[in-house]
Amino acid sequence: MEEKERLLIIKFSEADPELKRLWDEHQDYENKLRNLENKVRLSPEEELEKKRLQKLKLSGKDKMFEILKKYTAQEN
Repeated sequence: MEEKERLLIIKFSEADPELKRLWDEHQDYENKLRNLENKVRLSPEEELEKKRLQKLKLSGKDKMFEILKKYTAQEN
């Protein structure tokens, strides 16, 4: 995610609890994925968890961008 997008999310999340929740979840997924990626070898269960987290992170990111579209459209 680009810095510009991060700043917009932080800006609008103050007024939008759904965006705030999605952002917090996104960061949590990112941290969990980073921990898994730092391992030399993943167990089959960890591989499945990694894929699950990646899907959740992407889904949440899509939802955040939909919310951001609404806010940026209102500003223009």
